[in-house]
Formats: sequence, C-alpha cells, structure tokens
Amino acid sequence: MNAKFCSILGSLVVVGFSAAAPVAHAQDEGFAVNRFEPAEAGSDWFNGESLDLRGHVRPAIGLTIDYAHEPLVLYDANGDEVAPLIESQLTGHLGASLVLWERLRLGVSVPLVLTQSGEPGSVPGTAIEYSDDTALGDIRAGLDVRLVGEYGGPFNLAIGAQVHIPSGDRSAYSGDGAVRLTPRLLISGDASVLAYSARFGYAFRAQDDGIGDVATGSELSFGATLGLRFGAFLIGPELWGTTVIEEAFEEATTPLEVILGAHYKLTNWIFSLGGGPGISQGLGAPELRLLASIEWAPGIEEEEPPPVMEEPPPPPDRDDDRIIDARDACPDERGELSDDPKKNGCPPDSDGDGIYDAQDACKDVAGEAHDDMAKHGCPPDRDDDGITDALDSCPDVKGVANDKDPSKHGCPPDEDGDGILDSDDACPTVAGPTHADPAKNGCPKARVEKGQIKITERIEFKTGSAKLLPSSFEILEEVKSILDKNPDITKLSVEGHTDNVGRAKYNQRLSQLRTESVMKWLIQNGIDRKRLTATGYGSTVPIADNDTEEGREQNRRVEFHIREQIKSSESEEAP
Repeated sequence: MNAKFCSILGSLVVVGFSAAAPVAHAQDEGFAVNRFEPAEAGSDWFNGESLDLRGHVRPAIGLTIDYAHEPLVLYDANGDEVAPLIESQLTGHLGASLVLWERLRLGVSVPLVLTQSGEPGSVPGTAIEYSDDTALGDIRAGLDVRLVGEYGGPFNLAIGAQVHIPSGDRSAYSGDGAVRLTPRLLISGDASVLAYSARFGYAFRAQDDGIGDVATGSELSFGATLGLRFGAFLIGPELWGTTVIEEAFEEATTPLEVILGAHYKLTNWIFSLGGGPGISQGLGAPELRLLASIEWAPGIEEEEPPPVMEEPPPPPDRDDDRIIDARDACPDERGELSDDPKKNGCPPDSDGDGIYDAQDACKDVAGEAHDDMAKHGCPPDRDDDGITDALDSCPDVKGVANDKDPSKHGCPPDEDGDGILDSDDACPTVAGPTHADPAKNGCPKARVEKGQIKITERIEFKTGSAKLLPSSFEILEEVKSILDKNPDITKLSVEGHTDNVGRAKYNQRLSQLRTESVMKWLIQNGIDRKRLTATGYGSTVPIADNDTEEGREQNRRVEFHIREQIKSSESEEAP
C-alpha cells in the first residue's frame, strides 16, 4: 500500500454517498468516476480496439451493460476499507460507429447510469451526498484513422482522438462538468490463433477537484488485450488503466482493472460476457466488474463472380498457336499472325536469315547457323567480344566498342591514349608513363583525384629534418603544374604524416615543419601563398600498420588535399 495514499485516506472520517437530495457543494466535488471505456462499436473486445476498419459507409451499433461493485472506496491508514462512496453502479453504454473509405472510423458512446447506491459520509469540513436518480454520463465521440495494416493481419496501426462532452451529472458522479479530449495510438493484430491489441492515450481532463486529498486531472491512459481465436470464438484477458499526471503511478491516482472476456460472432451479431477485479485502489477501480454486450456489426460481403456462360468449342487448332487450322499456313508448327497468308501461323523469322526466331539468338540481325545456341543465327564474331566481324576493326583480338573512332571499334581499349591498355593501366583515364609497379603503371606522377592532388612518388626529406632533398623537386614541379593549370583550386592543404617511432610531440612538430618546407617551395616557385595551408598530423592518422617497416614507410608521407574549389575540375593530366 502506498504510504502517501494511506495517510490521505486515513484523514477521512466517513466517506460515501447518501440517497438524499443532492447538496450544492457535493455537486461541485463530483466527477466522472466510471473508468470503463467501451471500445467503439464493432470491435472484437470490451475495451481493446481490433481496428476492423473495412468497408465504406459500414455501420455498427451495440449495447454494453456494465456492473461495478465498490468502484469508489476510501481506506484508512492501514489499508482497511472505511466506507464505499459508491457500493454498486449499473451503467448502460449505447454505442455506434461508421467506417468510411476503408480507413476512417467515426464513433459515439452514450453512457447512462441506470442505478447506483452507496453510503453517505463526509471528508473534513464537507458533507458528501449524491443523486441516485438515473443519470446521463459524458457522451463520447471519436475519430480513428488506420495508417498501416489490414484487419486480420499481423500488425495494424491507427491514430485517433476521443472527446467527452460534459453531458453528465456531477451530483451523480457521472460527469466531469467539462470537456475531456484524448488523442491516442492504437495497435492490433492476429498471428495464427493469437489476437492482441494495445492503446496509449493522453486525456486532457480539466476536472481536477478530486475527492478529499486524492487528485484528479489530466491522465495517461493505456490498455492491452491478448486472446485466442477459435473460429467464431475469441477469449482472453483485457487490462486497462489510467494515471493522473501530477501524481503518476501512485496507488490512489492509478486505477487498474483486468477482466477475462469471451466473445462469440454469429453472422452479423457479437455476443460477449466478461468479468474481473480491480487490481489497484485508485479512484474508480471497482472490487469487481461484470460486463455483457450485444452488437450488430455487419461483415464485409464478398462479391460473387458472375456466372460462367458455356461457350461452344473453338475451331480446331492442332499446333495450339491460336490460329485456326483453316487459316494456318503451318498448322502443325506453332506460329504467329501475319498479313501474308503464306506466312500466317508460321514460326517467325524477323531477320530473314532462315533461322526461326524461337531458335535465333539474334532474331533482328541476319546471321548464320552455329552449334552454340547462344550464337545460333547471329552474325560471326571470331574473337567473341560481342562486336560482329563486319564492324570489328580487330576481329581476331577481343576488344571493346568505340563509337567515336571506328578505327578502334572492337579493339582493346586504351582510353587515355598513352599506349598502355586499360587492362594494365592503373590510371586508364589519365595519360601516364609505364612503371614496374602495377599500381602506378600508366599513372602520371601527380593528378587530381577525389578531392586531392595524388602523387605516385614520395616527397623525400633529409633524415630527421624538414630539409627537402633534390629528388623531391621533380614531383613538386608536377604539383605546381597542376596548380598552375587549375586556378579554380583556391585552397590546397599540405598535410604531413609520420610513423609512430619516437615521441608523439616530436613527430607532430617534424610533420608540421616538413609541410611548411613544401609550402615554402611552392611559394618560391610562383604559387600564391593565399592558396596554401600547411598542417602536420604527426603519427595520428596512419594508413598502414606501424608494426612493420613497410607500413611505417607508407605512413611517412605528404598529402595534398583540395579544401576550396570554385568549380568542379576534371583530373589534371600531368606529363
């Protein structure tokens, strides 16, 4: 038992309702106490939503009889019952819904308190009385929209909202006297014989007078169902509850209920019985609730297919090509229609090479017979490069298509014209010299590629120094040449890296000095200082394993990254 709840309830001297005439102050203290919210008419559950949103202008109506025993009871500090404010309550819920456009559902529920009884009492300073006359509750209207899934499928998702109109009687504790609005999220589904549903909502509830020191107000609402379907039967438990936001999940402000329900569909009717206890002492959670309902909810009628008319047998067609024998020039060979009576019903030969299209691998180009059915009926192609000999400038050497230069059509490719075939060229789109290293063969010493000026030769420095060695001047000339030919490269970052041998601070300083030496050389050789920056990263950005000499050598490098460029440039072809 929650200690705060016990202390609040222990302060109550006598609580309950009387059968006397209502007192004005008692009416001001009244609120909608019934926590059972029936699902929209047509649902498979009492409280859960099965989201059967099929059809268009599809109605459903139903009546649920709801009996609650001790739905409003206060307790002393020891958790013992002091008095039932409402000892018994019998309510009828008349509901109706209308499904539109296979997706949208409108619903309404009208609660009517048929009878209720309790014990009169008081909280400190205030007498509590109630009316036991028949009383209308707060009328509920709702709208739900299906977002995902179909009824009967494994997962359905919908959103919606319900609004309670203040039509109830506060003196009979059947209404809040103010509008309630509840946006909500709905989930349902079926997996084999298993059926489930869940809902989550936020109820904006202006009525926060409470009773005694127990609060009411805006609430989180939730519910879940899980059951088994056996033909027309559905049986399973349903759990629902709310909790007041200001005192969330405290005993007095969190009424919870569970029932076990059984539902049976008979043509367009649904009959349901259920019952179960409240599982908390929150306001409105009864000791026992019994439910019974009857609904008329017509299903979806599937259209019957039109009757099949018997037709007379078709004229004979021996080869089954849908051309009757009387008009078929080749009645024993499946063929096709033709305006030429001599070819009508005969197998097609589009290219006229004497090989029927069904066997002709190149039915639109005249060819010749071949043992390989993939080439049967195709023009000859001795080197098997997909370019026929008649158009192949190198008919005995496998090559590629070249529509721009017929003299190279069908010959092995050399896109950059550097004399190195593309298959052996590491840079097939940029002319370059031969090189013993396959990764550098056909590549220029420097080129623009993927936001960098890539270099194939290392920039060398004196050991442990930032002094450039003369062997580096040639590759730096190539970098300078690219910058000269690409003035749109407005910012080039010279970035230096080392291996992890030595102290990290020393390596970072050495890499910085070396990048500055490279930048200084470029400036001295005509490159605008404003186009250059220099950054040393030391050993922080390795590209290979520092545990091997080969890897450490790769990590000792200078890179040129293009940071700003006015327009996109093609890769520079360096000599």
